[in-house]
Amino acid sequence: MENSSNSCLHIAMYPWFAFGHITPFIHLSNKLAERGHTISFIIPPITKSKVEHLNRFPNLITFYPITFPHVEGLPSGAETTRDIPFSLLPLIFIAMDKTESEIEFLLQKLKPHFILYDFAYWVSKLAHSLGIKSMHYSVVSPAATAHNMSSAARHYLRGRKITETDLMKPPPGYPDPSIHLHFHEARWYLIMRSVKPSDIGAINMFDRLYMSLAECDVIGIKGCREIDGMFVEFLEKDFRKPVLLTGPLIPDSPSEPLEKKWVDFLGQFKPNSVIYCVFGSEVILTKSQFQELLLGLELSGLPFLASLRTPSGANSIEEALPDGFQERTGGRGVVYGGWIQQPQILNHLSIGCIVTHCGWGSLFEALGAKSKCELVLIPNRSDQIFNARIFGKTLKAGIEVKKSEEEGLFTKESVFEAIKTVMEEDNEIGKEVRANLAKLRQNILRNNFESSYIEDFINKLKTLLR
Repeated sequence: MENSSNSCLHIAMYPWFAFGHITPFIHLSNKLAERGHTISFIIPPITKSKVEHLNRFPNLITFYPITFPHVEGLPSGAETTRDIPFSLLPLIFIAMDKTESEIEFLLQKLKPHFILYDFAYWVSKLAHSLGIKSMHYSVVSPAATAHNMSSAARHYLRGRKITETDLMKPPPGYPDPSIHLHFHEARWYLIMRSVKPSDIGAINMFDRLYMSLAECDVIGIKGCREIDGMFVEFLEKDFRKPVLLTGPLIPDSPSEPLEKKWVDFLGQFKPNSVIYCVFGSEVILTKSQFQELLLGLELSGLPFLASLRTPSGANSIEEALPDGFQERTGGRGVVYGGWIQQPQILNHLSIGCIVTHCGWGSLFEALGAKSKCELVLIPNRSDQIFNARIFGKTLKAGIEVKKSEEEGLFTKESVFEAIKTVMEEDNEIGKEVRANLAKLRQNILRNNFESSYIEDFINKLKTLLR
């Protein structure tokens, strides 16, 4: 293909059917379109209507809705992991795999230079046959990818009955051996390794991710060397191919103002005094853990805004609240179950702390927040575990809430202790954590930090076309 230093790229995007993957793919699309590049974004139809508002450059970013395949057992209208219980996850795998012929047709029609994907492991071979470069673009932390997908990890676990004890050990050569899984986390990974679609030929999540990484032309990662450097170098050597970084993709400050009800609520409190507790679009706590979390917020004595999904075992947020909770916290605490303007909330100067499930995107949003909020870490599953260890152990820039080793349960006291550590001015551990986070934030938010990553990413893509 023709290429010059000033030529524009045409890039197709096909992310996994989960909002935690689709949204960062859109953020990257915006960064690329801002520099004049054309994006063809392939997405299920109902999901398209839910994310179109994130498209900042509709003249350059075009959404291509695909027919969502019928899969026996999937509820009507379900297109993403957010729409289903965890037990139906294999059906979303099957649905994505059934789109292969439509993706082939679209790529033949669109003729992009590159296609970026993650879970659709068959895209690389399809793209190669059409003369299109393929990139596995990872929106999870390189630490998690290095732990779960490295050849050493796969060789260590291959051909033997795996136990939790096996998974608790870092694989040979892992860059940071201090990062390890607790028993309850290893048990979750063991369950995930056994989850496999029932269709003949369908494969599980770990195998499809490994094939995607192994067979693509180049690996891309949402991350930066300042945080992920040792893991990026490990992956480059392990997969023997370039790893390109896009930076953290911190969203630009939103143009829409914060809703009046939140302006009024947050405006009552001093700067850096409010706890914002948010667990993402997919985390559903049990009723008992939901209550422990809220009681921990109550124990802090600080004002709080908790944005949480209705817990399992309850029909509504109100029904799930601890006895007498509203009466005791009325005026200083709100528990909200609907959609919320997270970037605008984080930019409000009253926010002093975020209690987070440690999604990669949420952590970077918190890093980029004008409120300069502190980090309390409660990972739920998957890469969130590694994200929490990096920020809590490696960087010492946040405090992870203690959980029981066997069951992975936190208590109201452990939630309170973590909040107290980062929020009390005289706490010695808190002083160190706040200083480390402030230094990291200053580094990440310095002028031209992210733009330099995006420019380097684009230049390296162009080099691969020569």
